Amino acid sequence: MELQIGDRITDETGEWEIIGRPYSSSAGKIASARVRRVGQTDVTEIRTWSANERISVKRASAEEGKQ
Repeated sequence: MELQIGDRITDETGEWEIIGRPYSSSAGKIASARVRRVGQTDVTEIRTWSANERISVKRASAEEGKQ
């Protein structure tokens, strides 16, 4: 699994930022991560998807993290 904290994923419900370390279960067949909705820091969820399912990911660059 190549997801990292700070990555943003997009699905049919909107854009989410990964805030917890992603993990897999069921012998690596299911992937999960704690996420929060971009722009609404009080909305958090644990998102789960099949490990072979494709998701749209935007990785934060090292320059964006420096402020």
